[in-house]
Amino acid sequence: MTTHDVLIIGAGLAGMRAAVAIPAHLNVGIISKVHPVRSHSVAAEGGINAAIHPDDSWEAHMYDTVKGSDWLGDQDAIEVLCQEAPQDIHRLEQMGALFSRDAAGRIAQRNFGGLGFPRTCYVADRTGHALVHLLYEQLLKRNATVYEEWYVTSLIVQEGVCCGATVLNIRDGEVSAIGAKAVILATGGCGRVYKISTNGLINTGDGMALAYRAGVPLQDMEFIQFHPTTLKETGILITEGARGEGGYLFNSRGERFMEKYAPKMKELASRDVVSRAAYQEIMEGRGVEGCVMLDLRHLGKKKILEKLPQIWELSQTYAGVNLAEAPVPITPGVHYVMGGIKTNLWGETPLPGLYAAGECASVSVHGANRLGGNALMETITYGRRTGTSAAEFSAKAKQIPLPDVKEERARIDAIRLSSKGEKIGAVWGDVGSIMADYFGIVRAKDRMKEGVQQLQSVRPRLLNLALMDHGHIFNMELIEALQLYSVMDLAEVIATAALHREESRGAHFRSDFPKRDDTHWLKHTLSYKTETGLRLEYQPVTLTRVPLAERAY
Repeated sequence: MTTHDVLIIGAGLAGMRAAVAIPAHLNVGIISKVHPVRSHSVAAEGGINAAIHPDDSWEAHMYDTVKGSDWLGDQDAIEVLCQEAPQDIHRLEQMGALFSRDAAGRIAQRNFGGLGFPRTCYVADRTGHALVHLLYEQLLKRNATVYEEWYVTSLIVQEGVCCGATVLNIRDGEVSAIGAKAVILATGGCGRVYKISTNGLINTGDGMALAYRAGVPLQDMEFIQFHPTTLKETGILITEGARGEGGYLFNSRGERFMEKYAPKMKELASRDVVSRAAYQEIMEGRGVEGCVMLDLRHLGKKKILEKLPQIWELSQTYAGVNLAEAPVPITPGVHYVMGGIKTNLWGETPLPGLYAAGECASVSVHGANRLGGNALMETITYGRRTGTSAAEFSAKAKQIPLPDVKEERARIDAIRLSSKGEKIGAVWGDVGSIMADYFGIVRAKDRMKEGVQQLQSVRPRLLNLALMDHGHIFNMELIEALQLYSVMDLAEVIATAALHREESRGAHFRSDFPKRDDTHWLKHTLSYKTETGLRLEYQPVTLTRVPLAERAY
């Protein structure tokens, strides 16, 4: 039986930062369904927030984050993030992070939406890519065992403790168990629940679904972030850094419409505000073939190539647009989930032995809306804290004997050998379309009730999936089927939580309840999986330094 002191599931920034934080004498395993440098963290473009400038402060960063969260973020968690972020940035620099520099040689920082100070550190527009490779180098210095191209099928819970996972080796199809004194989930987001997303194909919410099935609550899953600027039809991300460097939006009339919706911050208002504004312009007939336009021409080719080289390339390749000569058509697109596996300030979930960090977790620094640049900072700060906490737990814990995996192997074999029924893509496509049509930027009760009913009608279809590949070796169709089960679970959670929150807050906007309601809804949604179905509970938001106020930009 293979065992580790700590098993980390997910090898993006949060998972690798957790691994690097664990003392070298402990036996660490890190498992990923792709090679670590193929983790979706590489897609993060614009930057990472920290108050490192002498004229800035962590208190200002905290205020901006609380305001951005529409006061749903837990302020104790936000305070930890903002206080510890500067040290974490300097530690990354010491590891060798090649941050872009200003004229004085200091780490350069740019404006980002919802920030009152330019505090977003960056590596051109490839920040996530640079940090992933940096931490992978650090991971190789450790004695961690890396299981690349393995898929986790379930968490093992014995004696009320999470003590390992059942895993599928994609290379040979073998199902086995890996034991651990502590398990960390760091599997990223679930954008593929929706039809079109900025997320990579691997972002299917597996870690959230694993925890949910093990009885751990998912928190605030109704809050789905739509990024204001994605390329038309493809969902390819155009970084917020484009607006941070001075790009602006206009409609079919040539109007810079954000002056109407956010007179002070304009294009650098929070993401939910800009996304709803663009959506409204399009829906009211002021769009350009279903889009609005992002204009960078005034920046000049030299600055675009220096600060936004990837965006230059993406716009040329996928939209046929030379950014120095023409604006690029963009639409809001699904980008991030603010909710996730409920944790405390050290990454601990309610299930002993199980931890979570990064986008799959909800320590609630983002609340109802995430500020750009805060997600990468969360992966680093809370990845480090979670690794430290899990290591301390494992040092005191015993290895609990693992059960036989016969039942899990039989379950997976039944899916693999299924040959009668529907194609996976048809079922998945219907789930994605339902989520896009009924749980998008603007929501309403009657539409969402219909959407929930449609999801319920899709659920039985998962029992009749037809696979063409019945082999064991690199059976990616089997992996796709297993991922669809995660997508289905999370679609139901998102839809149900959204239907029951009768207010508008951050990214959750309801046309039938257009105002924020602090009297009744200043609370977190907790979604539990039970034998009789999904159960919702609620928990107060933690308020400390920043009093409630109207949110305006």
